[in-house]
Amino acid sequence: MPTFTGSIDQELAQYSDLFMLIAALIYTAAFLMFALDIARSSVTIRRLEAELAAEQEAERAERSERVRATASAGAGSAGAGSSDAGEPGAGDSDAGGSDAAPRAVEASAEDLVDDEMTYTGLARPLANVAVALTILAALAHGFAVGARATAAGRVPWGNMYEFLTTGAFVVAAVYLVSLLRKDLRFLGTFAVGLVVVMMTAATIGFPTPLGHLQPSLQSPWIVIHVSVAVFSMGLFTLTFAMSVLQLIQHRREAKRAAGMLSDTGGWQFMRMVPSAMALENRAYRINTIGFVTWTLTLIFGAIWAEEAWGRYWGWDTKEVWTFVVWVVYAGYLHARATRGWTGSRSAWLSIIGFACVIFNFTVVNTLFAGLHSYAGLPE
Repeated sequence: MPTFTGSIDQELAQYSDLFMLIAALIYTAAFLMFALDIARSSVTIRRLEAELAAEQEAERAERSERVRATASAGAGSAGAGSSDAGEPGAGDSDAGGSDAAPRAVEASAEDLVDDEMTYTGLARPLANVAVALTILAALAHGFAVGARATAAGRVPWGNMYEFLTTGAFVVAAVYLVSLLRKDLRFLGTFAVGLVVVMMTAATIGFPTPLGHLQPSLQSPWIVIHVSVAVFSMGLFTLTFAMSVLQLIQHRREAKRAAGMLSDTGGWQFMRMVPSAMALENRAYRINTIGFVTWTLTLIFGAIWAEEAWGRYWGWDTKEVWTFVVWVVYAGYLHARATRGWTGSRSAWLSIIGFACVIFNFTVVNTLFAGLHSYAGLPE
């Protein structure tokens, strides 16, 4: 296998480090804006309820005015007696509208988002700013990752620093692309928060100067195997956040059904989160895609192992934990599809699967000796 020893573009590498820092700072600002949006959720909900109440009151007044106009027109043709009889009817209609309006407002205020993750008249400027900041950060982040790859003339995931920074970029990209299909602003604090944690861990825990890949990594399979693995991690990150929120929402819905939670009680921001069932269904669909891509990760890794070490499987620690992750998510999909494991049991299986993913990418890479120990400075 050839060893690549071309020159490193140190100036471009410095630009990469600079833009990586800029991206981390912007991500932090986006995270704070998402968190502030959650903190101000009660104010947002009260404003929405006031707007809905005003709309209902305006509609009630308009109906009353139409009734009075109809009664007046009838009085002109039927006489004063009919006019007197018509006036109480208008009053009755008024009373009925007055009783119906609060009920309509209450129902609309509680149903701030439907199961398709479509929001009803809910303006969230702070969340919108957070999304804009996340896009700006992702652009700077993408440039930083691309610049590091160009500076070294190779893929930008040859050590833990590069893996974490590239993985963080994939998590941010997957989240932003998902926003094009569904309104997942409620996941912003979790997704962007994890990106900030990954960027911080890369900078503080694994600062690695740009260098060449180890000989065993100099293979086209590093592009295929690792890119698919990182993409899978991005999907599992989203489903982890959904599963955590599903558990919280499930508990909240159970309390509401039992009459133990008022409209103003509990975490108000959860009223801007879809139902537990909607979260579970969405997480299941994404986990299905993630399981397929993780299966490809196993297959491509085995092919690469045969090329590098002359065997498809050797029970290396990394190989074992990659298989453990596959087994956990396979059990999750099987239990939910055929055994009816829904609700909290399904959520916990998804959370355990993500915990195994994190353990595989962090603890196994750094603390366990093996053929996959590439955490440090590349040779």
